[in-house]
Amino acid sequence: MAETSSGDGRTADTTGQIGRRVLRLRTERGFTQRQLAEPAYTAAYVSTLESGKVRPSEAALRHLAGRLGVSYEELTTGRSPVDATRLRAGLTDARRELAAGAAEDAAALFEELHDEAERLGFAEERAAARLGLGDCALETGELITARDHFEAVERLLAEEPLPRRVPAIRGRAVAHLLAGELRYSCYLLESAIDELNASGLHDPNALLLLYTAAIAPYMDMGAHGRAVRAAELALALAPQVDDPGLVARMHRGVARTLIAEGRTAEADASLAKAQELYEQLRIHTDLAHCHWMRGYVHAQDGNLERAERELRTARDMLASRRAALFTVQVEVELADVLRRRGRAAEAEALLLPLLARSPGPEPGTQEDGETPAYGADAADGAGLTAERGAVHAGGAHRLLGLIADERGDADTAEEHYCAALSLLERTGAAGDLADLCRLLGDLLRRGGRLEAAMDAYRTGLGHRAAPGTTTLGPAPAEPPV
Repeated sequence: MAETSSGDGRTADTTGQIGRRVLRLRTERGFTQRQLAEPAYTAAYVSTLESGKVRPSEAALRHLAGRLGVSYEELTTGRSPVDATRLRAGLTDARRELAAGAAEDAAALFEELHDEAERLGFAEERAAARLGLGDCALETGELITARDHFEAVERLLAEEPLPRRVPAIRGRAVAHLLAGELRYSCYLLESAIDELNASGLHDPNALLLLYTAAIAPYMDMGAHGRAVRAAELALALAPQVDDPGLVARMHRGVARTLIAEGRTAEADASLAKAQELYEQLRIHTDLAHCHWMRGYVHAQDGNLERAERELRTARDMLASRRAALFTVQVEVELADVLRRRGRAAEAEALLLPLLARSPGPEPGTQEDGETPAYGADAADGAGLTAERGAVHAGGAHRLLGLIADERGDADTAEEHYCAALSLLERTGAAGDLADLCRLLGDLLRRGGRLEAAMDAYRTGLGHRAAPGTTTLGPAPAEPPV
């Protein structure tokens, strides 16, 4: 069936749908076909239009809309401007709640708006509400739910230009990244970038969003060159982007590539720019991520006092906003700083509750059938697992292995190192794998198990650790041959 443009970039309904709408509105208002048509058109024309047998021109539709007392948009799309404006205002309010860190309250608002948009048949607002629900689920660490929402947005916008679908693609890629599926996260982002460039859809906002999102999985996988190139392209696009939130997120991503080049002062300056923008925009959760990233920069640079201060600030901000997954990830990095500051017992006490649901040796002992009390967060499902924060779960096991190794408990250390290896091999986090293989090889070599140690070292040599590629602490030395 034929379609017309609604005049604001949206596609109008089919000819048949418009005809049925004209018939309904005319009947509700008590007009005859002649009364509706005159003076510009005939009753016969209105009759054929109502039966869907003629494709109306824009001029005809505007005439009919005026006679029926509705807007051109409402006649061509069925969208009431009043309803659309109300829904958009509601979406803005929900976004504001999410920016303030109230993800659960925002999700409730988005859910109501989605249901109303679905009832009214407003696909655009329905997609925006589902996107918001996906972002809320990311915030609370419900990764499967988040992916479901983002996939639904892509289906709703399947006929729209690719830039409209990019926020959902980026959201899905981040969900896979947080689940430890680094390669698939890169695949989603690279595929969208290639499609945008191949089709000539050079949308600066969409490209900046994709390039910025690609930096983290590239760095975790040890693809330093790709990460640096993505950062360079993002920096080049930034002057063309008028969304300060996007620009702030770009500065956060670029900071990690600067660390990889040993430019920690510039990395901290980049994060300071992002922090300033987030404070102006009152985006509290992203501001917490800035403190987190600054703590990471200081930890990589060996400034442990400042690292602890920034990580504690990030942890407290995220915990207050019930961002469970991000909170426990920060706690792993904080535990690394505490251990390096000589507070191993404090670090261990922080780590043990986080692994209640992760593979590997369980802390403490309990009778069969008895549920161990690992802390409130773990009981609420906020712990790290192979499917939820796998890279940081591996980091937590690595730290517990180090703590056990330092107190002379080689068996427990080996168990934790092997648990970490199992987690990290699935993620492909190259820097963390190289570091872990060195630690495991050293442990085995000290125990006289030279063949096993050599196997661990060989595995580590297949990966590369460099500044910014490890989840915790400064980049380690390469394992010995």
